[in-house]
Amino acid sequence: MEPQGFRYRQVEKQIMALIDAEAIRPGDKLPSLRKLSSQLGVSIATVSQAYLELEKKGVLASRERSGFFLAPRALQMPAPASRPRPAMVPTVGTRSHLIQQVLEALGNKQLLPFGVACPAEELLPAKTLARLLNSSLRNNPARALDYAPVAGDPELRQQIALRSLEAGISVTPAEILITSGAMEGLSIALRALTKPGDNVLIQSPSYFCFLQLLENCGLRAIEIPSSTSGIDPRDVQRAIERFQISAAILVPNFNNPDGSLTGDAKKGEIVALLAAHKVPLVEDDVYGELYFGEQHPGSCKSFDNSADVIYCSSFSKTIAPGFRVGWMIPGRHYAKALELKTTTNICTAAPTQMAIAAFLRDGYFERHLRRLRSAIHNQMEALLLSLHRHFPAETRASFPDGGASVWVELPTGIDAVDLFFRAREMGIGLAPGAIFSTQEKYDNFIRLSCTGIWNQAMEEGIERLGALVRQMN
Repeated sequence: MEPQGFRYRQVEKQIMALIDAEAIRPGDKLPSLRKLSSQLGVSIATVSQAYLELEKKGVLASRERSGFFLAPRALQMPAPASRPRPAMVPTVGTRSHLIQQVLEALGNKQLLPFGVACPAEELLPAKTLARLLNSSLRNNPARALDYAPVAGDPELRQQIALRSLEAGISVTPAEILITSGAMEGLSIALRALTKPGDNVLIQSPSYFCFLQLLENCGLRAIEIPSSTSGIDPRDVQRAIERFQISAAILVPNFNNPDGSLTGDAKKGEIVALLAAHKVPLVEDDVYGELYFGEQHPGSCKSFDNSADVIYCSSFSKTIAPGFRVGWMIPGRHYAKALELKTTTNICTAAPTQMAIAAFLRDGYFERHLRRLRSAIHNQMEALLLSLHRHFPAETRASFPDGGASVWVELPTGIDAVDLFFRAREMGIGLAPGAIFSTQEKYDNFIRLSCTGIWNQAMEEGIERLGALVRQMN
């Protein structure tokens, strides 16, 4: 459950559920503050806060002395109509130059932050981390300034082992390897499992840095579709029967960019299929903690009986992207992963490991996550409503159950790469669909990130972006 301070969000959700069920229609008057307060058993102030938040998002409109009404265009847009199926052929990525241009938005405060999935600074625990970092330097200067153990800070590994139980993973600290972000873990995993020219199974659309990593390692991608319900084990079966595959790299929990979630039963089936064909799985779970429901989704690693699933994650999407602290559970590939870590950068920075270990140990993480999840969910709702108001009627968008991005299908014929460059000139960041596949399948798709707090500048930015799309349509 959400903390007391976020009770108004529960009221928001109940109102949105009534709207989705068409129990409230555009133009209808909502119950008075007093009446809804009595019906839901919450304070009038809580209902008032919920109404005001929905008014900010454009869902409700207030009329002086009359109350709140459902706005004329308050309904959310439908999900993407189709999921283009990639051709099941080995392909080599050629998107590095465009990907680099998209990544130029990192740290660029002049762009509205829809292009990069990085938590806004106002959502990060800066003061707490600063205090913990200072404490580490003051109380343990020798440990903080020395090289950390190659495998990582012992206390941090212990805290991660305890936290892993949330994802259904039983692991000891000695089985964990600390990395400089999840991308280093993924790079180590692929270097341990493959050689240039090998085939790697990925889902489509897939995180563009995966494609860039495959390209830089001289690997070929075998793409299988990612649907609204995640990865279909039948597609995995078809791929491994047709091709010699050296490894799979998948994001079963809130895939970037489409936010798809693969059910736990399917995860177990996929792990069993890959194990039967001796194909190692690299699982990227950086968004697993950003779920909007009541329960943490499971992991592929929890079904791993052969120690052939390499699990990678990080604190970049939850605590501090700039600290560059991630981790991996390499299973039976631990010795090779440790060797590659040693020859890559010796170890991950000690002070940031110590600060995050203290953050976990002292109980800050769970409270912080509740606030972060609520803020991201709130922005995602606001963004979808704004897209519905300002984009052409043919536009469709996903509304995932977690993660930090919305996958938008624009009207047929819109060139998302052209839109990316035009939007950047207007001070608006976005990621064009072309960079999420090695094939030409998502030319009229864009990814919009939801990692901040919705504000007037964002609303105006989506309005201007919608006008640009209409002009290009």
